[in-house]
Amino acid sequence: MQKMLTLIANVLKGSAAKNGTAAEQATRIVVATRMYADFASEATFDIKKCDTHRLEDGPPTKSVLTREDALKYYRTMQVIRRMELKADQLYKQKIIRGFCHLYDGQEACAVGIESGIRLTDHLITAYRSHGYTYTRGVSVREILAELTGRRGGCAKGKGGSMHMYAKNFYGGNGIVGAQVPLGAGVALACKYKGTDEVCVSLYGDGAANQGQIFETYNMASLWKLPCIFICENNKYGMGTSVERAAASTDYYKRGDFIPGIRVDGMDILCVREATKFAADHCRSGKGPIVMELQTYRYHGHSMSDPGISYRTREEIQEVRSKSDPISMLKDRMLNNNLASVEELKEIDVEVRKDIEEAAQFATTDPEPPLEELCNHVFYNEPPMEVRGTNPWMKLKSIS
Repeated sequence: MQKMLTLIANVLKGSAAKNGTAAEQATRIVVATRMYADFASEATFDIKKCDTHRLEDGPPTKSVLTREDALKYYRTMQVIRRMELKADQLYKQKIIRGFCHLYDGQEACAVGIESGIRLTDHLITAYRSHGYTYTRGVSVREILAELTGRRGGCAKGKGGSMHMYAKNFYGGNGIVGAQVPLGAGVALACKYKGTDEVCVSLYGDGAANQGQIFETYNMASLWKLPCIFICENNKYGMGTSVERAAASTDYYKRGDFIPGIRVDGMDILCVREATKFAADHCRSGKGPIVMELQTYRYHGHSMSDPGISYRTREEIQEVRSKSDPISMLKDRMLNNNLASVEELKEIDVEVRKDIEEAAQFATTDPEPPLEELCNHVFYNEPPMEVRGTNPWMKLKSIS
């Protein structure tokens, strides 16, 4: 309704500017009202069938998308895309320093997963974490301020790109694969407390060969932990293609005795339905499940990687033109009368404006003072002394 009133106001403003008659203005209002009233409330789509391992049935091959959800998904993916492009710009201006791994191209994974679980469920990932930090409830303003090392950042400017946290979100972890056993630990806590919650433990195709992941599979299966292990297979671990790094690229089968599904990670509806299926599997007491999301990153592994020394520009462009997650959702919405071109353009303009304002804050907010260097070592401990750069220097830490 608010959107409709805004459109009507804009129509009136435009018609007044053109000195239109009262009758013309009334006609414009009727057209604008009808424009919003004539949208379909939902549409049903055929989606790609998932490959399965040790499962009798898999996720559905049809998905219902409501207009409300479609607009929400579109806006969220656009925010993540624009936020990452702004981070790229700030890094090249040397305003963001250190490690920085961007998520553009993989937006359907983060938004699809979040739409398939509850906010009370838990999520842990590796260092390509900006998108999940946003979907878990942290504002773009706080994320960009954290990237630039400012006091207003979500970790108060002391965590940077790889160490962001929120409620039921355990980071952003810099050690390759280390978040997977931590995620199983969170799932163990869920089972121990009997909360009917699950933990999503994410890792990349590069980390999939880590020994600790297989140890975690074993323990999670033995104890039937409610853990969804998700491999975001974006085709390249650092600068190495999956075919050169792994004897088997069927990552969804890597759990061996654990059921698995392979999903089109560029299609938000495929990811959503697969995640719902996996979450139901875990909540029913059947134990863990492995998901492989076949996706693609547009940037290099990190900002220090141009991303075109081991793949061609043409390859990247082909994925952008044929499988871009935002474009795919946009086409579905327009072709099934779930939104108008003007409406989506309006969202794009709003998102760009919000990102620019967040970037302005992230570049002007002050850096944390030196005396706060060791603060928040613990969550709720009383003030304590921390040894500084030499044995004689003591720094105060306040939680």
